[in-house]
Amino acid sequence: MLKTLRILAVDLREKARWCYERDDLASVAKVLASDGTLAMVLYRLMQGSRRRGLVPLELIFNKLNSVVGGAVIGRGAEFGPGFVLIHSDGVVINGRVRGGSNVFIEHQVTIGAERRQSPEIGSDVFIGAGAKILGSVRIGDGARVGANAVVVHDVAPHTTVVGVPARPVPRRDEPRSGPRRESN
Repeated sequence: MLKTLRILAVDLREKARWCYERDDLASVAKVLASDGTLAMVLYRLMQGSRRRGLVPLELIFNKLNSVVGGAVIGRGAEFGPGFVLIHSDGVVINGRVRGGSNVFIEHQVTIGAERRQSPEIGSDVFIGAGAKILGSVRIGDGARVGANAVVVHDVAPHTTVVGVPARPVPRRDEPRSGPRRESN
């Protein structure tokens, strides 16, 4: 259980950095009372119970997360340290999802299976409010999924996608393709 508590501490510090741009004790204490944190704690307790083979506790933490935390996170879902639910209301994550470190999720996000195939989320990923990530897709490290985007294809590392279906947007330092207007 010590490993679970260490990972949870990383989660809380990352959320404090996100919310307050600091991870000192006061910021972490404020995060403990913020939206989404209870769901993060219950998820980590569920995950720790699963690793120890404590199925009854795993089931209890899973159900508590649905009822009290506002998030439905499948019992087999695995995320590395730095898993942050910025807001937990309406978050649904399939139990076969795999995620890296420092994954930041807004409210109303669905990360779900299609034909028993689930997404794989890289590290240092942000998923905006209302986004849907479905099926056997890979979200690369450093990617950003815009609000309400529907991702049904892989997202390359360090790419931002938006829209339905989600498509990459050019970086500010990349030239835009297509015709340019001529000035007179």
